[in-house]
Amino acid sequence: MAVIELPISFKERMQGLLGGEYARFEQALEQAPPVSIRLNAAKLPSTAFSLPPVPWAVQGYYLPERPRFTLDPLLHAGAYYVQEASSMFLEQALRQATDLSQPLQVLDLCGAPGGKSTHLASLLSPDSLLVSNEVIRSRAAILAENIAKWGSGNVLVTNNDPRDFRKLDNFFDVLVVDAPCSGEGMFRKDAQAIQEWSEENVKLCAQRQQRILLDVWGALKPGGVLIYSTCTWNEAENEANMAWLAEQEQAESINLQVPPAWGVVASQVNGVEGYRFYPHQVQGEGFFMAVVRKTGTAANEYGSGKKKKYKLTPSGKKERALVQDWLIEPDKYEWLQHSEVISAIPANLFEAADEVYQSLYVIYAGTQVAEVNGKKLKPLQPLALSQHLNKAAFQVADLDLAQALHYLRKEDIQLPTSGNAWLLMQYQNLPLGWAKLIGNRINNYYPKEWRIRMELPQQLTPAELFSIANHFTSS
Repeated sequence: MAVIELPISFKERMQGLLGGEYARFEQALEQAPPVSIRLNAAKLPSTAFSLPPVPWAVQGYYLPERPRFTLDPLLHAGAYYVQEASSMFLEQALRQATDLSQPLQVLDLCGAPGGKSTHLASLLSPDSLLVSNEVIRSRAAILAENIAKWGSGNVLVTNNDPRDFRKLDNFFDVLVVDAPCSGEGMFRKDAQAIQEWSEENVKLCAQRQQRILLDVWGALKPGGVLIYSTCTWNEAENEANMAWLAEQEQAESINLQVPPAWGVVASQVNGVEGYRFYPHQVQGEGFFMAVVRKTGTAANEYGSGKKKKYKLTPSGKKERALVQDWLIEPDKYEWLQHSEVISAIPANLFEAADEVYQSLYVIYAGTQVAEVNGKKLKPLQPLALSQHLNKAAFQVADLDLAQALHYLRKEDIQLPTSGNAWLLMQYQNLPLGWAKLIGNRINNYYPKEWRIRMELPQQLTPAELFSIANHFTSS
């Protein structure tokens, strides 16, 4: 890699912070960043993986180099997520600070593009509700796409400003705030982050982070947990902000057990402990995390009292009868209808989900199952990728790699079949989406906005033919 020209004031601060380790730190910034992924165990069960593990994440693994992920259909199937390893430390915070066997209501406030939200969805119990939020509309659409691909079915995606969450007083058991920051930890991955960095921007980021924290703090239940993170190293955006919050709101620091072999550095300001990731000590990017608990007792409980009117609308019995067999264990769901779209959410989450709908702008919820037009049904893309899809209800077409890639480009493909039915298109036994069989012709229904846009190489090298499936061994 080319030598990185670091801002002078940044170098001076890091030299003071790291002392004799600074030379190793700067050298690490000139190395290629590690590549890591996190598997979706619900879609790749009962297998062993042959690559080096990320030590703090059960389903996290390192790759030897960065392949062309776009050319692996299993990425599009939601079988794994390409995620920076340091940020997977969220798993340790959640496992050590909460009881994951219990149903929890969790907010991922700054959710796009979806790394932490899909991670949360894998860790939480099926009876838990995850609200994944993104304030920027275009990024919220990407977040909803990745949530649909992951397919857990117990997630609401919202597009709201942090202050909107004041309406949900004492609602969440866990808040995850991966705050917008000055991005110092991304310097070796993003040259623009260096160009945009300044001491003034650090101050502005710290102030914005404080506003965000105060905006959402009321939505956390007393006894609930805030997991705060940034991808930067300066104290103002990290320890100082957590110490400020602890003093402002009487929050209690939660200390995590971190094996020394991991290379994570513990820090402390005014009794609040944080955890720092440096690229010369961990195989990952720059990162900071702290965990605090809200003290006090709740003045009220959500769900108490009689609601005058629900915002969520149950589907009609006829419509439900048409689609209920499309999910495994259909009686576990509340079937909803908005315009022509039928969706399903776990029945035990209906009340909490409706509270969210009453207060926020929800752009995606549960599993979108079908579009109904009279007696005609069109299965929707999130159904194909759902972890709860009943594949036995559909005719399935198995695709080879070339067919799968052309399908994902939304191009016409030919299959030795005929008839009149919806086809569930799958690759290596994992669904990719839908096509409509009309006689000998196949109409490709892969979402236009999701399609692969890159031109496919005429000849693929072994590196370009990367598939996550190649790294499994028999268990």
